[in-house]
Order: sequence, then C-alpha cells, then structure tokens
Amino acid sequence: MNILALEFSSPQRSVAVVQERTDAGPSALGEAIETGARSTNPLGLVEGALRQAQLDRAQIDCLVIGLGPGSYNGIRLGIALAQGWQLASRNGGMKLLGISSVEGVAAQAQAEKISGRVNVVIDAQRNEFYLAAYEISADGWREIEPLRILTRAEVESRAGAKEILIGPEVTRWFPNGRMVFPRAAMLGQLALNRNDFAAGDKLEPIYLRETNFVKAPPSRQTPP
Repeated sequence: MNILALEFSSPQRSVAVVQERTDAGPSALGEAIETGARSTNPLGLVEGALRQAQLDRAQIDCLVIGLGPGSYNGIRLGIALAQGWQLASRNGGMKLLGISSVEGVAAQAQAEKISGRVNVVIDAQRNEFYLAAYEISADGWREIEPLRILTRAEVESRAGAKEILIGPEVTRWFPNGRMVFPRAAMLGQLALNRNDFAAGDKLEPIYLRETNFVKAPPSRQTPP
C-alpha cells in the first residue's frame, strides 16, 4: 500500500510517501519539508514527495492527515486537499485517515531516542497550551494523561519540576524544552497499523474549545 501523509499542523509542514513492505518494515520513499514560509504550498510539497518516491498520484492508495491540534488553517488546508483528492479519485474510493498530531510528536520523540515521562506541549493561543503526557521507552510509547488545555502557569510548574517538555515550538515559552515536530513520514508509518478510515466529510481538526459565535443582529433599515 502506498500512503501519502500530510502534516500541516506546525510551522514545519511536510508531505511524505510511505510504502508498506513485508520484508523490512515500512519504508519512507520520499518526504518534502517546508519551514518558515509565510504560506504553505501544499501541491508543491505533494509533487516533491511523489517525485522523490518516483510515483504518480494514481498510485496512492491512502491519504493520511495530521488533525492537530495546532495551526487551524494548516490542518483545514490538509483536510480540504484530502477531501478534494477523494472526490476526484475513481468512484471516490481513496482511503482517508486522520491521526492526532500529538501522537505523531510522541512517536517522533521515540525515534529521536527521547525516553521517560514526556509532556507534549502545543500552543493553544490565549496564553494556554495543549498538553498530553506519554511514557516513552525503546519498546514503544503510551498515553498516560489525555490531551487537554492548561494555562501557562500549569505548564511552567511541570518545567519547574524537571519534567520533560517537547513540542513544535516549545522553547519559545519554556527554554529547557526540546523542539520535536510532527513529521509526515512518521504519520505515514503510524497509519500502517490503523484501519479506521473515514469519509472526507467526517474529518475534523482536533480543537478542544467549544465553538462560540454571536449571531449578527439584523441590518437596520434606513427610512426613505
């Protein structure tokens, strides 16, 4: 199975092609990474990854999207691209899969040989942070605290207790943290053990806050 993974939830955007192999485990055939640009060029990243993998779009069997939390616009962009791809595929048969970008950070941390109790920290704006805790070892990783939103003071208390903080931009706020980005290549590898595929219209960004809006009042009629 050829998987195309899209990870646009952080300032380091990436697209990767991962192939399922039976002899030596999964293989990342190509990965295109963009860092620091003001806007994402998703199709350029896709074409770059496909070119490295020497595949064309018709050879992709599954699209995997990092659902965040993180950049709401970036995540929405990835979902929109996947939805359009599925609609354009033969009989709409392209498989789609959404995976938490926090899981991607935890798996990437293990690949970078970070171990122990680890807090994944992601900016939630408003001086708050998304945080989930994992126990990571050479054999794997497991969630020990579910994802939730904490204040800066609450995260600082963990840093003060010498707990390990990791995340895409964690050192902006917590200098002793370690920057770990979610990577599309890792997302694709995680997808090989999943089968919870979803229709495009069911993919939603991970966003823990309730959506609140105020309905605009009716326009005032100006007397003639």
